[in-house]
Amino acid sequence: MKLQKLSRLGLYCIGAGMLSAGMLFAGESAASRLRAAAEVMNEVMATPDKGIPQELLENSQCVVIVPGMKKGAFIIGAKYGKGFLLCRKASGKGWSAPAAIMVEGGSFGFQIGGSETDVVMLVMNKGGVEKLLSSKFTLGADASVAAGPVGRTSSANTDLQLHAEILSYSRARGLFAGIALDGATLRPDEETNKELYGSKITNREIVTGTETQKSMAGTTLTADMDKYSLRNK
Repeated sequence: MKLQKLSRLGLYCIGAGMLSAGMLFAGESAASRLRAAAEVMNEVMATPDKGIPQELLENSQCVVIVPGMKKGAFIIGAKYGKGFLLCRKASGKGWSAPAAIMVEGGSFGFQIGGSETDVVMLVMNKGGVEKLLSSKFTLGADASVAAGPVGRTSSANTDLQLHAEILSYSRARGLFAGIALDGATLRPDEETNKELYGSKITNREIVTGTETQKSMAGTTLTADMDKYSLRNK
């Protein structure tokens, strides 16, 4: 009986946490989150000695940027974030328009407090791209994920690059580092896509360019990604 009560309490806490997180994002526009995502990428790449290795960014297939991912914890920790993904164009030169994505995850443990963390993920191969563009997938279960290396070069991490489909990073209180995100779930954010592009449109349609884009949303973020990827120069 006590176990059942604890289980119900756990489910209640998770639901309440996700509802509260959703309410936090309710006042933010898609445009403001796009600006925040661009700021995160610019600030990370402005410090190459402590940022994403250039060669990894050049070889990545897609990039996911989640500015201000929320993490609240009281008995049960909950993570919730809204961000954007961009993928290479079919030609290999230039990046797609941004598509909206949601990140959700929970961790059990006795924790009190909360934090806000910027998250960046690099998708390193076509298999990872297909999973990223699916309706929903879980890091660590449906796609291999590893904490990404930091610095100008990743030559010492060749094995990591070859085997991980996704490399993940976080930034909190000015510190940028690789972070393991096993258990986090990613899925399309259809409401934000509709806000950006004016109609119901899938993430696959956005990043492959098969749908005509009527909105100029995200052009700054796309231009920034073009600037930071030497493959386009």
